[in-house]
Amino acid sequence: MSPVLIGSAGFVLLLVLLLLRIPVAFAMFTVGFVGIWILNGLQAATGLLASETFALASNSELIVVPLFILMGNVASVTGMSRRLYEAAYATIGQVRGGLAAATVIGCGGFAALSGSSVASALTMGRTALAEMDRFNYSPRLSTGVVAAGGTLGILIPPSTGFVIYAILTEQSIGRLFMAGVLPGILLLTLFLLTVLLLCALKPSLGPKGPATTLSEKGRAFLGAIPILVVILLTIGGIYTGVFSPTEAAGVGAALVIVIGAVSRTLDLRSFWQAARSSVVTTASVMLILMAAHLINPFIALSHLPAEVSRMLVAFDLGTYGTLILILAIYLVLGCFLEGLAMLVLTLPIFMPVILSLGIDPIWFGVLVVLTLEMGLISPPVGINVFIVKSVARDVPLSEIFWGVIPFWCAMLVTLGLLVALPQLSLWLPGMM
Repeated sequence: MSPVLIGSAGFVLLLVLLLLRIPVAFAMFTVGFVGIWILNGLQAATGLLASETFALASNSELIVVPLFILMGNVASVTGMSRRLYEAAYATIGQVRGGLAAATVIGCGGFAALSGSSVASALTMGRTALAEMDRFNYSPRLSTGVVAAGGTLGILIPPSTGFVIYAILTEQSIGRLFMAGVLPGILLLTLFLLTVLLLCALKPSLGPKGPATTLSEKGRAFLGAIPILVVILLTIGGIYTGVFSPTEAAGVGAALVIVIGAVSRTLDLRSFWQAARSSVVTTASVMLILMAAHLINPFIALSHLPAEVSRMLVAFDLGTYGTLILILAIYLVLGCFLEGLAMLVLTLPIFMPVILSLGIDPIWFGVLVVLTLEMGLISPPVGINVFIVKSVARDVPLSEIFWGVIPFWCAMLVTLGLLVALPQLSLWLPGMM
């Protein structure tokens, strides 16, 4: 059997294992180890298993992952994310659909702390769904806006998706973070416009909330100042070159812990809860990365990337045609696979094609991460939809999927704008 056929068989086996709900890391470890064993011998497989996992585990750049995760978890248990939502609610809650719009802003702010879409959807779901239910918002709009708003966590920096992409493609984490800022703001803006448009067309979806006094607005904004300071310091520090991404993660994590301790919203029990959750999440991410560094040599040995590159060139679609085809593949895969699994599976195959076409890998990273976001709310997997369902138990799953459709369309518009206007992604990294 030729190496290309062995590589293709391994790829199909990996897809089957993932669809059978085998944990991503274990599925990739199995296929990568066995594939290298077949192509290059048992000694090569065991050698790579030892060397690659040790090399990755000792990579100091990866400390950014647990620090940003800890920062987000501490912000969640101390109520910082809730106070950002309250500030947005005090400002625009009295507008028709204002509670839903405030939820989008709250999701964006929490995304800038946690870097996790699942954490954003879960935290904002617990905070916002009860409020929107109290003011008779349509369950379709309320659950849809939380599920979609949570996806901002993977695009607005710091983003775990960007960190994984940077490690797999050897790109700058800091430049990727900066590349996600304007697209993240653009997507958040389109989400807000979607909410206002839906409520203008059908006012019963989002009734007006109660008006707030100037003093209530002031108190709400004062409560949100700590989270805004942390966001500005971490992201601004990376942009200005004061901090590396790793240092920014350390500063951000330290700041939220100090703020929580001083404000007495963080005790030892809640800190232990946040730290334990951070360790579990970090371990999952690290296992996936280690498995990726084992399966990537298998894919390279199979010559599968070269064969795929040859096929795409033979289609003669041109640079933009090939890029759109690759993004379409990501959109289809997002309906069935988890985001990190998609990155690990596809980047070793598609990156040589992207580089040969002269496409900027930073720009491509933003496009890929946005397609991963879309997969988070695409049926039948749509993990954010299931997260919201776990909070809104009385809302049918079909109703939540119908609720996210307008926001999925807004994401598709954003993707089209980013493809047509690369400088939306590349301007800030170019200014660094």
